[in-house]
Amino acid sequence: MQNIIEETKFLMKKYNIKANKNLGQNFLINMDVINEIIDCSNITKNDLVIEIGPGLGILTSFLLEKAGKVICIELDPKMVSILNDRFYLYDNFQVLNLDVLKTNISELISEAKKFKNIQSAKIVSNLPYYITTPIIMKLLEEKLDLESITVMIQKEVADRLTCIPGDKNCGAITYTVYYYSVAEKILEVPNTSFIPEPDVTSEVIKLNIRTSPAILVKNESFLFKVIKNSFMQRRKTLLNSLTNSKIFPSKDFGIKVLNDLNLPKNIRAENLTINDFGRLSDLLYDNLDY
Repeated sequence: MQNIIEETKFLMKKYNIKANKNLGQNFLINMDVINEIIDCSNITKNDLVIEIGPGLGILTSFLLEKAGKVICIELDPKMVSILNDRFYLYDNFQVLNLDVLKTNISELISEAKKFKNIQSAKIVSNLPYYITTPIIMKLLEEKLDLESITVMIQKEVADRLTCIPGDKNCGAITYTVYYYSVAEKILEVPNTSFIPEPDVTSEVIKLNIRTSPAILVKNESFLFKVIKNSFMQRRKTLLNSLTNSKIFPSKDFGIKVLNDLNLPKNIRAENLTINDFGRLSDLLYDNLDY
């Protein structure tokens, strides 16, 4: 671990770099965590790995040794220069100075797969914490040709992403993650594993992308509309939340729907399974004219 710490400090001094808090930069310096990320990602020479927010390239250097190709998406132009300087001799390295939320990742994967050895694509990243949720949602909702997403994120967010729908800790994003993937916790990471130290504990999670959704529904976008509105007012019952958001045109209508589904009228959104939400959205979708 000491070598990683010294390497990071050397790079920061050499390039006169200070972590940019506005970009959520915290540089990973724990070799055990890096090894765990690499091992659980199951990277082969047939893989394209996309790394979001690589920073100084500490994790990148290990990804390059394992993967057939590594594409880094980095917003900070200073980091892009450093990455190009560090890895210009690698023929399997590419860095793009882009905002990941505005990047056509599907196109990147499609282009990479034109090369004979690239057969699958994986995301492996220490994500910027301030935009973790938008990035995860983009990666899932765009239905990218991905095998897995292995990321380090804030533990509080990781708990919500990886819990089973119906658990007390779940939120709207829990159902989205479960719908598209099978999530697993890999490793809790203390804040001492970074320079500078963040204020929170981190966690590595892996999302194994499903070949087909967890449930089949009549209208996918309507399902997520119902779920989102169910959690808009978390302290309220499902009946009140969906009535207030006009998903239920009236309380009486909502009570009838819940009775038809054998759900108690005082149930809260976090108590529903994904199958419950599927049945609810299908019933409502069949009666959109109400």
